[in-house]
Amino acid sequence: MRRTTPALALCLALAATAAACTASDTTPPSAPAGLTAQAGSATSVHVMWDAAAEGEGVSGYQVFEDGRLVRELPSGKTMVDVTGLAPETGYTFTVRARDAAGNHSRPGAPVRVTTPAAKAEDRRPPTAPATVTARATGPRAALVSWTPASDDTGVTAYDVYQGGVRVHTAGPGANETALTGLQPDTAYTFTVRARDGADNSSPDGPAVDVTTPPAPGTGPDTAPAGFTATASPGAVTLGWTAPDTGRATSEYELYVNGRATTVIQFGAGAVPSGRAEHRLTVSEPAGTVWTVKLRARLPDGKWGAFSAERTITLTG
Repeated sequence: MRRTTPALALCLALAATAAACTASDTTPPSAPAGLTAQAGSATSVHVMWDAAAEGEGVSGYQVFEDGRLVRELPSGKTMVDVTGLAPETGYTFTVRARDAAGNHSRPGAPVRVTTPAAKAEDRRPPTAPATVTARATGPRAALVSWTPASDDTGVTAYDVYQGGVRVHTAGPGANETALTGLQPDTAYTFTVRARDGADNSSPDGPAVDVTTPPAPGTGPDTAPAGFTATASPGAVTLGWTAPDTGRATSEYELYVNGRATTVIQFGAGAVPSGRAEHRLTVSEPAGTVWTVKLRARLPDGKWGAFSAERTITLTG
């Protein structure tokens, strides 16, 4: 948790004697670190940065291009593709963090990147990386390596995927990349795709498995807690407490009667870090029985553990 300010400490002391006091949080979070920017095509750049440390109270990030706000993201997102750019043009990116009280950090260190030249009518994707290997470098990190791909106009980026979700982008000259923010004692399957300047992606290279070693002590519980499901006429209201995995999550996968039915997504500024609620509109007849559970998308791209399962009967 963030440190208690002198004003807040005074309020707490006065509250003990029934005095009224209101204090506001005016301490901004730290500036985001580890910013990188990689041109993925002639018109797009992939921007990434390190997640804020626990206790910073960060609720979201703002991405700027040459001082102009181009993206706002929830705290669980630490990478974004900025599109609609011009070929053969230099761009400078910075990122600021914001907290729930509306305080903004200073911009992190800027990074400059130049988009490559556009290739007219390029519809041929690169070849897939022929070989992919991976090894754990700690309980929360892994190193993924691959052999270079080829393309008639040149490879501009390599994208690393886990569970169908892109978790990292590396430059055209890279043949390995370090992945962080993983969970201890967890099996992962990674694939790598090459991309060219026209945003054509190769097929996946060979899938590679890696298991992170256990960490000392117990890791965070990734299951949503206190899951509830309440039926009302034409609707079902779900409630849960978000798992504490170091970052708020904006995506939850809902299972109904043992099948994945939808992904609940929260927009920027609405990502729950404590108790969450979501209302579903239903059209099934009254008396239909549902068994429901859900799980959160973790910062490393994997789905977390399932919540407790609830059985409800829909009402008319």
